[in-house]
Amino acid sequence: MAVSALRLLVVEGNTAAGRARAIASGGSASGESYAGVLRALAPDAEVDICYPADAGANLPGEAELATYDGIAITGSALNVYDGGPAIEPQVELVRAGFRAGTPMFGSCWGLQVATVAAGGSVRANPKGREIGIARKILVNETGSRHPLLAGRPACYDALCVHLDEVETPPPGMTVLAGNAISEVQAAEIRHDKGIFWGVQYHPEYSFGEMAAVLRRYGPPMIAGGFVRDQAELDGVIALYDGLEADPADSTLAWRLGVDGDVLDKARRWRDIANWIEHLVRPMQTVRPGRVDPRAKAP
Repeated sequence: MAVSALRLLVVEGNTAAGRARAIASGGSASGESYAGVLRALAPDAEVDICYPADAGANLPGEAELATYDGIAITGSALNVYDGGPAIEPQVELVRAGFRAGTPMFGSCWGLQVATVAAGGSVRANPKGREIGIARKILVNETGSRHPLLAGRPACYDALCVHLDEVETPPPGMTVLAGNAISEVQAAEIRHDKGIFWGVQYHPEYSFGEMAAVLRRYGPPMIAGGFVRDQAELDGVIALYDGLEADPADSTLAWRLGVDGDVLDKARRWRDIANWIEHLVRPMQTVRPGRVDPRAKAP
């Protein structure tokens, strides 16, 4: 019997205003760029995008979520502990995803929303913002055996931007990796019928996207002591733009202190590719008569 096309849903975490700011800074709307990565990793996939932060959005319910093979949740400039009409529908949507049993993946905001949806809490990191490159992410013993991090070295770097972090892990969370800034940099959450894999960094980002983030975050970067002034920040942005144009430029790579973990697109996308291989593809073969995805995970 022929296997039906892979069906994926991207949950855009930003409001319309947030998406406009991203585009104005030279970046992309998170949902669109995330969908592009998924299509590159799974060319056979049909990828839909929903916008739960937008007022009046027509959101999929539990039954519709169950028709997807996987759900990916983007980053966001929002703070989940603020609550409100742009945030609460996202938390409820992820809860419905857990009930539907559809495998989920999230970057940064996605991890935070899933944490709250499963009963944990998120806070502003008392150590401050992590932006640019998340350094020395250490894989713990459990993570070294977990398929989410298959192909990752024991210590690696990743593109990132976040102020918030997991404060209280929910029941069912297994922490897989962390660093000096955030103890939870990669994790699995098992809740209701579903499994969520998530990371605090942004494996989906390009160097160009990171340059756009730095343009948007200029004032807090200067205030936070990351750079001394706008001229210095412009110099850093130029390094990211340069590596977007030529990832093989060893001089720029040396100046940013990055190696293949970040330079090589396939290695940057490794976590998402692992999710597709180990959780999403198995769903493709059983839809519409789904089985509990926990039977497919270690």
